[in-house]
Amino acid sequence: MEEEFKQIIETIRAYPFIDGLGEMTIEELCEKIDIPKDKIFKYVKDEAELVEKVLEFERESFKIIFDVHNFEGVNAIDILLTVSKEVALKFRNISPALTFNLKKYYPEIYQKHFETRRDFIFMKIQINLEKGIRQGMYRDDLSIELVARLYISRLIDIHNPDFFPPEKFCFEMLFNVMFESFVRSIAKPEGLAYFEKKRKEFKF
Repeated sequence: MEEEFKQIIETIRAYPFIDGLGEMTIEELCEKIDIPKDKIFKYVKDEAELVEKVLEFERESFKIIFDVHNFEGVNAIDILLTVSKEVALKFRNISPALTFNLKKYYPEIYQKHFETRRDFIFMKIQINLEKGIRQGMYRDDLSIELVARLYISRLIDIHNPDFFPPEKFCFEMLFNVMFESFVRSIAKPEGLAYFEKKRKEFKF
């Protein structure tokens, strides 16, 4: 993806949409974000392709966290802290209303995005849970599949504007509260003590 197009997508992601992106034309979008429409049409042919690219960028922004960090041999709680900090930084300026209505207007595109993202996170959480149990950081009575599924369900919930109106709750706040609650629910006393110590060093 070319740098100019990345910057356009970043601008779209940061715009405080009220009604979402779904029913908006490219022309209407360009008026809102003050970008010439020709710049967008250089990279996409229509609204559906733009939606695909925005959602693709969302997924890649998350995946790249695991590409730039070498987590081999790293404490499972350190991995969670690093990933959560990166997520908070990368997604802190995203309007929660950006994508919530895409399921209605672009159901096939949205469903593909949702399933791909869900499966990737599900895999990474299971790996982390297995590692944390081996390292003695997490409880060994956990059902890895069940806990991973619960984590995914929490992620879905914090993106639901009916539960958490964007004018009251920003993504960064919701994610950090969810993340801390998750760690406290799975950690042994030793893991929780380690988490409390390391959390201060991460400075969210």
